[in-house]
Amino acid sequence: MEYVILAVVIAVVAVGAIAGLVVSGRRRQQLPPKSQAPVITAPPTTPQEPQVGEEAAPPTEEPRRTVEEVQLPEAEVEAPAEVEVSEAEAAPAVEVPEPTAGRLVRLRSRLSRSQNSIGKGLLSLLSREHLDEDTWEEIEETLLIADVGVAPTQELVERLRTRVKVLGTRTPDELRALLREELVELVGKDADRTVRSTKHAEGPAVVLVVGVNGVGKTTTTGKLARVLVADGRTVVLGAADTFRAAAADQLQTWGERVGARTVRGPEGGDPASIAFDAVKEGIAEGVDTVLVDTAGRLHTKTGLMDELGKVKRVVEKHGPVDEVLLVLDATTGQNGLIQARVFAEVVDITGIVLTKLDGTAKGGIVVAVQRELGVPVKLIGLGEGADDLAPFEPGAFVDALIGD
Repeated sequence: MEYVILAVVIAVVAVGAIAGLVVSGRRRQQLPPKSQAPVITAPPTTPQEPQVGEEAAPPTEEPRRTVEEVQLPEAEVEAPAEVEVSEAEAAPAVEVPEPTAGRLVRLRSRLSRSQNSIGKGLLSLLSREHLDEDTWEEIEETLLIADVGVAPTQELVERLRTRVKVLGTRTPDELRALLREELVELVGKDADRTVRSTKHAEGPAVVLVVGVNGVGKTTTTGKLARVLVADGRTVVLGAADTFRAAAADQLQTWGERVGARTVRGPEGGDPASIAFDAVKEGIAEGVDTVLVDTAGRLHTKTGLMDELGKVKRVVEKHGPVDEVLLVLDATTGQNGLIQARVFAEVVDITGIVLTKLDGTAKGGIVVAVQRELGVPVKLIGLGEGADDLAPFEPGAFVDALIGD
């Protein structure tokens, strides 16, 4: 009996030993041998969570050399930083606008291409051997087609008839001189066409730029800033056209090109408030001129026109408004006069800017709009170029009309 018990005990011990050996062997198979430990060449881009049954390596066991090995070369690391700094510090290049003195003379050929039909037509008619009633009617018709207007046309024709009779013989040079003199008189040689932009005791000169949509008002405001900078003025721009998408961005771009600051507000904001802030900023900076670009008001919208009057009243809390420039599209001809009348009822227009005078425009509109408002044309736009806005000079304008 004792032998049987001893045999059972021995068998149990043997079975336990064998099981321990099997388990130990399996564990050895699961663990990699020390000689085959994994070599980490680079840390994963995103840290990985240890899987179930795996042991996470202690942080201190990660060799620093592997981190250094995966770093980018020095030039590649520093390049983005250098680009970022240069972009942050880079400022738009400030341009030097073309001098305004004699600018209209330099743009004469561009103006004459679209206007020669007036002067050449008149010279051709006046050069006829016999100036009968039919010829004078043709002269009158030529002037009316050129948008000179009925009353100015009748006055010019009467003066021409009188002087041609006194002159007697008419050589081409005499006719040209005669026509030039009368046209300069008609356009207005003695009118004050200066844009009042000089700083005064109350602060900077304030110029409101008004006009309907589509006449190039914001572009004209930007070009006017270039005109003033070219004449030695410092300028602040007020982007009070808050109803047209991107108008403020457009004006700011114009300002940055000549180093002029632009005061703007949120889209759809109160135009009067922005105009007020622009003048306030101009006073703080001590600039010469504040240009305020107003919204393009439709002359049929009474409410919007009233708001334009509000802009002027609010700005006048800082001081007087020195100029209210009405921008008109010269190609609209007599239709532009309707706009001019309505604007003149809301604000006191002090000057006119005629844009697009190099296209299909008729030069007589210069005479007609001045007669309508009783204020002079001060600037004319002769193209799409940044420096194609020129101070109006009657003599140079008429020379372009009648040609060489």
